[in-house]
Amino acid sequence: MSRRPPEPVQAVKKRRDAALSALVQSVPYAGFLGISFDRRGDELTAVMSFDEKLIGNPFLPALHGGATAAFLEVTAIIELAWSLVWEEIETGLHGADGMDPMRVIQMPKTIDFTVDYLRSGLPRDAYARARVNRSGRRYASVHVEAWQDNRARLFAQATGHFLMPRRIGKD
Repeated sequence: MSRRPPEPVQAVKKRRDAALSALVQSVPYAGFLGISFDRRGDELTAVMSFDEKLIGNPFLPALHGGATAAFLEVTAIIELAWSLVWEEIETGLHGADGMDPMRVIQMPKTIDFTVDYLRSGLPRDAYARARVNRSGRRYASVHVEAWQDNRARLFAQATGHFLMPRRIGKD
């Protein structure tokens, strides 16, 4: 029995990066807020680059609560969608270029999202990581934590529940 030779590392990295880029581009508000994602293997860290338009209280100054909540929600949705397509990306179902550009990406829909504002967000870059607590065929629960300079010193956290998209060929 002959085994298929392993893919070159560059091809795997290119496919993963293309898939992540397609996911992020499917959420236009992420671009408006300046949210990008740093990928290390299957782990994603969201980065919201500081911009003056994100300031809610210019006297402190502090990040706007709505921008913070949106940052956390986008992070949760992208993490959840990433966990859905990871298996397809790894098995090469999308080809060498990542995700098929003609494929409509089905994103999870928010059922509810609760944000805990732990302290004021300072006028600087913010980072967040999401953890999928439960993901089933119809429902998922995600927890997100956001920090700025020190990961141990969170400025916000959130928990969200999401309606999962129907997976073609799975139902």
